[in-house]
Amino acid sequence: MVAGMLMPLDQLRAIYEVLFREGVMVAKKDRRPRSLHPHVPGVTNLQVMRAMASLRARGLVRETFAWRHFYWYLTNEGIAHLRQYLHLPP
Repeated sequence: MVAGMLMPLDQLRAIYEVLFREGVMVAKKDRRPRSLHPHVPGVTNLQVMRAMASLRARGLVRETFAWRHFYWYLTNEGIAHLRQYLHLPP
């Protein structure tokens, strides 16, 4: 469960893969359930915001908000956590 929201694991994994590959995630502040995220296929902005809120609460990403957009940056602890979660070599 991610920040009070049930989410299919394949969508959560897709979010984490994009975050790990890019090192940053951007999402427009649009909580409508049908607004899709432009960089993660098949995932809504709300799901991205909830997944990032979960990582932020654990100190794995830093959050910045400007002009109706959220920006999340991976920390060193976040990189280590995503490597373990995605089963990537060190």
